[in-house]
Amino acid sequence: MLEAQQISKSYQQLQVLKGIDLTIRAGEVVSIVGASGAGKSTLLHILGTLDKPDRGVVQLNGINLTTLRGNDLAYFRNRHIGFIFQFHNLLPEFTALENVCIPGYLGKHEKGKVEVRATELLTMLGLKDRLHHLPVQMSGGEQQRTAVARALINSPAVVFADEPSGNLDSRNAEELHRLFFKLRDELGQTFVIVTHNEDLAEMADRKIEMKDGMIVA
Repeated sequence: MLEAQQISKSYQQLQVLKGIDLTIRAGEVVSIVGASGAGKSTLLHILGTLDKPDRGVVQLNGINLTTLRGNDLAYFRNRHIGFIFQFHNLLPEFTALENVCIPGYLGKHEKGKVEVRATELLTMLGLKDRLHHLPVQMSGGEQQRTAVARALINSPAVVFADEPSGNLDSRNAEELHRLFFKLRDELGQTFVIVTHNEDLAEMADRKIEMKDGMIVA
């Protein structure tokens, strides 16, 4: 489903990625681990079209993402890719429901259908009683689950998560980790997760280890 071939990236004189080859299958939960500076987040951002490689090709369901530009890239990213970050990045002036709906609105989907889908996702994630709460009125775990629902609103082919439990306590982190596998089992969702959390890394269907800009295991 997702394939990267010979991905290289440098920042000035520093070569961060050194010819990465990687294939992700539909319905997999894949963790990417390694020391700080190994190139994990850079790889994730390139796979998710947030950055461009200097060399190499990224394809999602046969579409060459490295050739997309401007509005075409933004449209594709909105429709086919979801993101979860360490800090939930919810807009503080909007409710949980409104935050989840925003990518659907941006994708020009029908307002009523977006709101129904957002309600379904938030309910699935245990937030039925938090639909109309602002982020400040929710716990850290609830905010991050709202961010998960937001990533799923457009039924993306793949969700990229960068240290998604890094800002959570151990109980909320464990709940979030189990949630990824529930979504894989119930929705067939694909996840690619950069993490320093060994428990999450070991739970994944496949663990990829990076070192010095290369995949070593």
